Parts: sequence; C-alpha cells; structure tokens
Amino acid sequence: MQLTHYTTNFKKRTFPITLVCDNVTNAPNIGSLFRMADAFGIEKLVLCGENIQLGRKISKTSRATEKVVNYDICPSALEVVKELKENNHHVISLEITDKSEPIHTAKFSNEKSIVLVIGDENFGVSEAILNLSDAVFHIDMFGQNSSMNVVQATNIAVYEITKQLS
Repeated sequence: MQLTHYTTNFKKRTFPITLVCDNVTNAPNIGSLFRMADAFGIEKLVLCGENIQLGRKISKTSRATEKVVNYDICPSALEVVKELKENNHHVISLEITDKSEPIHTAKFSNEKSIVLVIGDENFGVSEAILNLSDAVFHIDMFGQNSSMNVVQATNIAVYEITKQLS
C-alpha cells in the first residue's frame, strides 16, 4: 500500500545546514529548493540576489513549503558567506572546478554547522565565494554534459550530507 503525507513514519529532523543560493533566480527552481529544504530538514535557506521575490510561480512548485521553511532573502551571497564563515561555519560550495572533489568522497561531521553554497543557473558559484570556501565538491557525471539543473545537483549533495549526518 502506498503511504500518504499523513501515514509515513519519517521522523521530523533538522540538520545544521544552511543552503546559500548565489543568484538562483528562476522561480520554479526556487520553489523546488523550498520543497527540498523541507524534505531534507535544512536549518535555513538563504536566497541571495537582486529582486528575488516570492510569488505564485514559486508557491506552485514549492507546494506551500515556503510557509514552513526558515528562509531569508539577502542581496549578497558573498556577504552572507563571509558572516557565516566568521561565525565558525564550514563553508562548502557545489561547483565543478579544477580543484573540486567528488562529493561522494567527502566526510561530513556534526562538529561545525555546514554552509552549502549553490550557484546561478548559468554561471555557477562566484569566484569570490569559491575562494572563501573550505571545500569545493562536484557530482561525478558520466554523460556528455558537464552540468545538471541546480536543484537536481542540490538534491544529490544534500542527500549525501544528511545521509552522513544521520
């Protein structure tokens, strides 16, 4: 028998993860990030960029999770990351670089709260944030394409992190 939202036996839990979105502006992507943040028990979602506003297109995709997820909207991802790093958070970025490591090889712990930075749909995480990051991880891919949708990639990364923190 298929279970419903009301009959699953998942235990509600919050993980010490702040998801910082560096200029993710596409409304369906933002809505999906709210839904993912709720599903994985993300402590906080921080949407960064100019003119980010919640609206009907976001609500449609989020399935009203924007009403239960702790979130902020800030103009500068770099400023948010600097502040969190100063407050003893472990900053990791999800990006393919010449020095990034596969996320499945990472070892995550509960010793420090984690900041996961994801980037703009077209340009990724900014160079300034990559330079501030304690680690940069990518997701191994085996096809011709070297990237995937930011929400799909975030789902994979957050699954890996929460799996280890469980």
